[in-house]
This record gives sequence, structure tokens and C-alpha cells, in this order.
Amino acid sequence: MSTRISYYPPTMNSIATVEINWEVVALRVWLEGRMVFLELHDERIFGFPADRFRRLHTAADEELKKVTLELGGTALRRETLDEDLTVRGVIAGRFELPPE
Repeated sequence: MSTRISYYPPTMNSIATVEINWEVVALRVWLEGRMVFLELHDERIFGFPADRFRRLHTAADEELKKVTLELGGTALRRETLDEDLTVRGVIAGRFELPPE
């Protein structure tokens, strides 16, 4: 993801633009009930309800547990459900279903 920030440098009269590139990477993933938790590379812990995604909402608890980190920690994969989620997407709140 790229973020563009404009600012006025103290020694210049014009606007400078800086591009910051960052990627959210998960180091591990686990479940507690139907909550999915990610430990991120910057030591944050992020959790979200599995029920906010259609395929996960209807999945049995045992199927939910079969999650792996893929693509260097940038994606979550559940092979048996044919479900892929990006770490960046869940952190940004791009859910398919509203909260219950």
C-alpha cells in the first residue's frame, strides 16, 4: 500500500510529496471461539469475528481452525473452504457481512 503525504518543508516555499510504502504482515494466526486473531509484525494483535465473511459464517468451528498464513504473512487461507483473505483487507475492515 502506498500513502502520499504532502507537507511544507521548513527550508522550502513549495509543497513536497513523500510516498510511504508499507505492508501489513502477520506473524501468526489463531482462533478463540469464532474470533480470528493475528499477531502483526509491529507487535499489534488484531482480532475480527469470522462471521463477518460469508463462507466463514457458515463454516463449522473445526473448519475455521484450518487456517494458514500465506504469501509471506499477507494473506489468510482456508483450503477446505476455498477462502482467501488479505491481512490488509481485514485490518481495513473490508468485511462482507454486517455485525450481528
